[in-house]
Amino acid sequence: MRAGGKKHFVKFGTFGVLVCAAGTFALIAESRCLSANEGPAGRPPAVPLVVHDPYFSIWSFTDHLAEDWPRHWTGRIHALCSLIRVDGKAYRMMGTPQLDIPPLPQKNLTVLPTRTIYEWETPQIGVRLTFLTPVLPHDLNLLSRPVTYLIWEVWARDGSAHEVELYYDNSAELAVNTPDQVVIWERGQAGSLVWMRIGTLEQPVLQKKGDDLRIDWGYAYVAAPQSEDLRTVMTNHESARRVFVETGTVPGRDDPSEPRAAQDRWPVVTCAWRLGSVGAQPQSRHVLLAYDDILSIEYLGQRLRPYWRKYFAHIGEVLIQAAKDLPRLLDACEEFDRNLMKDAEQVGGRGYANLIALAYRHTLGAHKLTLGPQDEPMLFSKECFSNGCIATVDVIYPASPFFMLFNKELLKATLTPVLEYAASPRWKFPFAPHDLGTYPLANGQVYGGGETSEEHQMPVEESANLLILACVVSRLDGNTRYAEKYWPLLQRWAEYLEEKGFDPENQLCTDDFTGPLAHNCNLSVKAILALACYADMCHRAGKTEESTKYRKLAEDFAAKWIRAADDGDHYRLAFDKPGTWSQKYNLVWDKLLNLNVFPGEVRQKEIAFYKTQLQPYGLPLDNRALFTKTDWTVWTATLADSREDFDTLMNPLYRFIDETPDRVPLTDWYWTNNARLRGFRARPVIGGVFIKFLEYPELWTKWSAAAAQ
Repeated sequence: MRAGGKKHFVKFGTFGVLVCAAGTFALIAESRCLSANEGPAGRPPAVPLVVHDPYFSIWSFTDHLAEDWPRHWTGRIHALCSLIRVDGKAYRMMGTPQLDIPPLPQKNLTVLPTRTIYEWETPQIGVRLTFLTPVLPHDLNLLSRPVTYLIWEVWARDGSAHEVELYYDNSAELAVNTPDQVVIWERGQAGSLVWMRIGTLEQPVLQKKGDDLRIDWGYAYVAAPQSEDLRTVMTNHESARRVFVETGTVPGRDDPSEPRAAQDRWPVVTCAWRLGSVGAQPQSRHVLLAYDDILSIEYLGQRLRPYWRKYFAHIGEVLIQAAKDLPRLLDACEEFDRNLMKDAEQVGGRGYANLIALAYRHTLGAHKLTLGPQDEPMLFSKECFSNGCIATVDVIYPASPFFMLFNKELLKATLTPVLEYAASPRWKFPFAPHDLGTYPLANGQVYGGGETSEEHQMPVEESANLLILACVVSRLDGNTRYAEKYWPLLQRWAEYLEEKGFDPENQLCTDDFTGPLAHNCNLSVKAILALACYADMCHRAGKTEESTKYRKLAEDFAAKWIRAADDGDHYRLAFDKPGTWSQKYNLVWDKLLNLNVFPGEVRQKEIAFYKTQLQPYGLPLDNRALFTKTDWTVWTATLADSREDFDTLMNPLYRFIDETPDRVPLTDWYWTNNARLRGFRARPVIGGVFIKFLEYPELWTKWSAAAAQ
């Protein structure tokens, strides 16, 4: 089903990713094409289209939208199709239907934090299709709405008027795990909208858990404003598309042959518009693509609703409000994208800004926002294509800079489910848990020894992670009220790190794919800084004696660490392994939180050494292999005191994004010598790339303050 076609090179732009046709490069600044030497290269390995949560997550894995079907992040086809007729001649813009329809020449692709914009041109017309996902982080109501707008604009380019018809459909693949599952469809109205929905007959709500899975309960919705020129139908894919190509409209009645398998003549939900005579003034049409999952997560035996149910009784109300909000959200998202990209370029350059554009929806799309047992927000991450765990602490930790920057309530929402579980009688260990289960069932730890054994746990890793994150929450709140709810836990974990943290025993850390390691220097750094963070919280809580004790302990450990880890021009991977090295990305909190436990010379020596170890596509994680982690690379680069050193460490990462042959949502584990995927994709940890913003207090305050307004 894959369409052929010439590959085109691309370049990231100042305000997004723009892919120009005919092999040219482009930048988005003022929508102009620039030469190849005016900015670092960059190309999205996969393009976010409709990205809300781990189940409602649709991407284009190609440069051109008509080069292949859109796909779920796992790689399974989630077919979206768009066609256009101009003066009776049909072209395709999205998808590869099995009809003899030529692609409309695609000129540009722009990827921004909340929008993806495609543009096509012929001598006669221009077309723009915008995927608008208004996930503005300061508004949890808006953030939780499972609605993306698809907005088409069409105009004449040659001074003449042209007869134009537009077409959209999507298949039932959006609502099944596998296409042999049986589906049903129906239609209705919500205010001024006409809607159609499709879903499985069985509706096995929260019956499956695992990694390479797609949702097979709830319903995929398509809604559009009622108008004289709109025609809708639910029928088999071939009939819907063929009739449009031949007549400019769609079949007149819905297919009554239901229920049937999603792959049985591929039923599609279809909209078609007859725009009539189109001149230079753009004409616009849009649909709302939405998903109602009914129930989202099972947490310790209780089934949780999506967070939007705090504000709306049913999905129909969401659609009505979303339709009303579209003009406002277009302006709000344009302003948000412009400001975020401007600030990202200011702190990290054009390449960094483009990484931010690609990472924004990616990060949110690896989480699900729900209503907790007390109607509080609970945000659950999924370990996409690593092991499928839900609410993994050493995934929450690298993803946290995104939530620290944009909304502290979202940061708390990631921590609360874990802390509540750890405070329950079920968790009996003196260290913190690793996870809450396998997505979407958060019913207790499944990793390693689970709840029954200390075998293959991450005791130092997870305990330190939660102490550091609790400290950041306290700083953002300006008080320790949130931390005090869980103080016995935090004290227990600090005591554990006091005994076990400086020289960790043979155990796993967050980089568990490298295997267990004793005397891990980077893990020791994390434990030392976690103790400093606990001291900071004690100080803020008025616990002066404890604060003094743990601050001195952290300082003493740091001085001891410098001696034990020293290896001449750098610091070791493990205390007992001379001639080794590793990225000390955990040091970043000493700098960002002004803990000042380690002398600045430690960071400077490490950065100087890292520059000697660079491969064509990045800095290896350590001396044992040539693979690296995308998130940790940005943390390590943020240790640098100069912009020049930051760029030196980051430029190979930008080159990887541009040149990797593996077209999947951004990975965080790849080979630095050949840009090949090592593993993982679409994971929450990409939120860690936002950490550079936290180096600038005025920007951290600016973006986090928006959530408080």
